[in-house]
Order: sequence, then structure tokens, then C-alpha cells
Amino acid sequence: MGLSNWFVVRQELSSRRKKGLAVASFLLPILLWCLVSYVPFIWHPMMKVSEPGDVDYFQVDMLVDKVTYRQELENMQEAGKALPTASPANPIYLPAPHAVVEAFYTAFTTPPAQRDGLWLHQSLWQSIQVIFWGFLISSLIGVPLGVLAGTYTVVSRLFEPFIEFFRYLPAPAFGALAVAVLGIYDGPKIAIIVIGTLFQQILVIANTTRKLDYSLLEAAMTLGTSKIKLLRYVVIPGVLPDLYRDQRILLGWAWTYLIVAELIGTSSGITWFITQQARYEHFDNVYAAILMIGIIGLSCDLLLAWLGKRLFPWNKSANKE
Repeated sequence: MGLSNWFVVRQELSSRRKKGLAVASFLLPILLWCLVSYVPFIWHPMMKVSEPGDVDYFQVDMLVDKVTYRQELENMQEAGKALPTASPANPIYLPAPHAVVEAFYTAFTTPPAQRDGLWLHQSLWQSIQVIFWGFLISSLIGVPLGVLAGTYTVVSRLFEPFIEFFRYLPAPAFGALAVAVLGIYDGPKIAIIVIGTLFQQILVIANTTRKLDYSLLEAAMTLGTSKIKLLRYVVIPGVLPDLYRDQRILLGWAWTYLIVAELIGTSSGITWFITQQARYEHFDNVYAAILMIGIIGLSCDLLLAWLGKRLFPWNKSANKE
């Protein structure tokens, strides 16, 4: 089977090839991570001390850079003292895959370092609540306004110029203002999610609505359909599958604002957990927490994709995913 059979422009792949490529998309970065972690000659810039010898500040399992280790080794050789021994290792901020896998379990079973701290599952639940309420509020405003802007030119010209301007303003810049207005707890965090997704949401949904076949609108208006019925029975059903797909994408944007949002006011959620673990140099827990965010987000997207196929079985683009 030649490469030409794979690289065909816009040709639908078989189900087996799709699954194989999906698995490969995860295996390739994991393989690269394993090579960097377990093969010493690829990238191991540190030395992990196994025996300090007579070097007074060396300790077992201490990480030192290779230049320092060589200098101390030469010093001990010249002085005729006990030599240190060490093996190539990566910096502490790059744990090996097996350490991160272990952290997936221990992060849920290890008590918080502080007495009043939260367990990992409690931190995750806080973050999920912030995402849920932020995206829900954004959707309650953005979806109706986007549909109206995509249907009626007067609504588009009234709102979209300002929205086009506002979407370039970074949402975190409103953090201090959000704290002043909404307090230091979850209010400003939810507000940042809303600001970060609302204006993009309106523009994306408006553009999706404009792609609806105008002949459908024209036929409905010719039959004397009222504006309310036009929206209810023609526009919304016509764009619903694509609108659903847009919401899946926009939900991913909401997750990207989570870390910044949770740093505003009182630190909370998964961001607080990551910050605390990094402070104590438990970088295996940091990687585990970051990967958990990705796993939760991807799981939500796959669930929504599965649900979309059953809600809109006639939609070809949804059923190809």
C-alpha cells in the first residue's frame, strides 16, 4: 500500500484508518516523551547523584548540572578523596511518563499539603462549576444575539462593529474590575469565562446563521410567515446542527480561559492545585493535573459529538467525525 493511497485530497478514510490515525496522534507525542525521558543520550542535561563521595554539599538523589558534576569529580580526583557517582537525568520539571501515571492515582489519594486545602477531586469540581456557569451565561446571551445578527442585517450592523472591536480586548485585563464589582470568589472567574467566549460566540454563530440557504427564508417569507415563526420554524431548525458544532468548539475556548480566570480573586479550583504542587516541586502532580484538564475536556467533546450524531442523524458533517 503506497503513500498515494493515504494522501488523497479530501477523500473519506475508512473507519479502520480513522481509528488508527486517532490512536497514532496520541502515541506519537507519548513516544517522543518516552524517548526524552528514558534514552540518556537524547536529552539528559542533569546528573542524579547516587553516591555523594566526599563532596560536602552533594546528597543522594540530588540533581546537578553536568558541568558542576565534572568539576567536583575532578576536584575529588586531584585531592585523592572519595569520588561521587551519578547517572544522567532530566531536570525535575520534566518527570518521566511512569511518574505522571503514578501521580494520576496518588494525587487523588494524597491529602492536601495544607490543613485547609482541597483534595484534587474537590478542586476539579470547583473548576467544572466555573466553566459550566460561565459558558451557560455566555450561551444564553450569545446564541440568541448571534442568530438575530445572522438573520437581520439591522441587528448585525448595530452590534457587530462594537463586538468586532471588543473581542480583541484580552479578557484577563478585566480581572481587577471584575473583582471590584463581583467580589473575590467565583463571580469574577465566571465573568472572565463569559467575556472570553461571549463576543467570539456571537460572531461565530452569526456567521453560521448567514450560511443558511436564503431560498428557504425567501420561500417562508413569500408564504407570509411572521418574523417570530421565521426564526422558530425556519432559521433555528436550519442552523441547529451547525450551531451545536460551534458550541462544542466554543466550549473548548472556555477551558482555555480557566487557568487565568481562577487566578483572579481567591485562587481556587485546579489552578490552585497546580500552583501548590509546583511550589513544592511536585511536577509529576502538575503534569497529571494538566492532563486531567485535557482528558475532561476531550471526554466532554466526544460525549457531545456522540450526542450530536443522535440528535442530528441527517447532518453529514456531524456523522463524519
